[in-house]
Amino acid sequence: MTAPASLDEFAEPSWFARRDLGDWLFAAAVLAATVFAFVRFGTAMDYYEKLILAGTAPAVIATAWGFRPLRLFVVGLALLSYAGIAAYGGFGGGDLARADTAFVLKYFLASQSAILWMCALYFLATVIYWIGIGARSDFVQRMGSWFTWGATLLGFTGLMLRWYESHQMGEGIGHIPVSNLYEVFVLFSLITALFYLHYERRYLAQGGGRALGGFVLLVISSAVGFLLWYSFDRGAHEIQPLVPALQSWWMKIHVPANFIGYGTFSLSAMVAYAYLIKQSASTSAPSRLVPLFLFGVLLGMEPLVFRMKNAVQGGGWVGYVAVGVIAAGALVGFRKRIGAALPSFEVLDDIMYKAIAVGFAFFTVATILGALWAADAWGAYWQWDPKETWALIVWLNYAAWLHLRLMKGLRGTMAAWWALVGLLITGFAFLGVNMFLSGLHSYGQL
Repeated sequence: MTAPASLDEFAEPSWFARRDLGDWLFAAAVLAATVFAFVRFGTAMDYYEKLILAGTAPAVIATAWGFRPLRLFVVGLALLSYAGIAAYGGFGGGDLARADTAFVLKYFLASQSAILWMCALYFLATVIYWIGIGARSDFVQRMGSWFTWGATLLGFTGLMLRWYESHQMGEGIGHIPVSNLYEVFVLFSLITALFYLHYERRYLAQGGGRALGGFVLLVISSAVGFLLWYSFDRGAHEIQPLVPALQSWWMKIHVPANFIGYGTFSLSAMVAYAYLIKQSASTSAPSRLVPLFLFGVLLGMEPLVFRMKNAVQGGGWVGYVAVGVIAAGALVGFRKRIGAALPSFEVLDDIMYKAIAVGFAFFTVATILGALWAADAWGAYWQWDPKETWALIVWLNYAAWLHLRLMKGLRGTMAAWWALVGLLITGFAFLGVNMFLSGLHSYGQL
């Protein structure tokens, strides 16, 4: 007789025991970089900034251990950022004029150059994803993933170099690049893409279901379109000193947490739209197709809103709206082919739920941090400022969605439409308040 197996034979290895050599080398590199930052820049940081830096290191390590591709991504980001800083002249004092003379800066690594590459690659990734869907080619869709990774890497590099450039402009000008609409639109695009790439690897790649990337990249491309208009029409890419209201360490944690919420809520909405497109593939009933088409058109009407606000001059907005209408029509018209390429309803529903759950957690933290920042800056935790009010509306919307999901089993069509409508609510809180309402957050007006 064989001896009975011990319980230890059935126990899974601990989380730390599952780490390989690459994980530990990555952790050592992150910790070494953190120590270097403390030694090199410690005198320029206050207590809170040191605390943020100390907390960032284990967060990056744990996240990259759970999402392995992030290890190479972080290493690449560090190397590209250091190469850009070295091309400027290093940490001791860079010459910003080199952005127009040094080849590597002018065409690749200066902040604006890297961000423009990000924009171009996101547009290309969107096109490639949809070509892959039309051709039913997993390889082409995999190329879309590569372009998305490249765009995200260059976008983060652009933000890191922008941070460095701001510190070279003069005493008191340097700040983390999350202080205006231009910078946060870059951050929004990057966060949305990075979360999508995580879900793609975890849920979709095994079954060849990368077609969801075509939907998520649509909202990122819309953000990139706004970013380009805002940059060239308003000169928003120029680095400006912080307004007094933003000269606070609270900004360094409140804004990123907020935009993790915005990014994941937007991702969930596009997953919901994919769910509804797949669901409509077996019907020709106008009662189902017309709302999908109209909602797709509505999502592409952003430039018309700007025109009504007189924020856009000229007729370029007409072409943008026309592209949105054509795209919405194509999604509905080719719904059967698109639906066949999408992952199962169960996978789409699970991604939608997890994206909202993550976004809600970070948005809750961001709202609490915002209240603490308001108390520090204005002497009151809550003043019913339009931005605060709409942040509460967003929070209540997703709190209700999650409550019904967990308590009543909300799923399927109702959950998808609710998540999709949530994008309009989130979009107004993100951008509409800045356009149409004034208040204590008026420094973000268009």
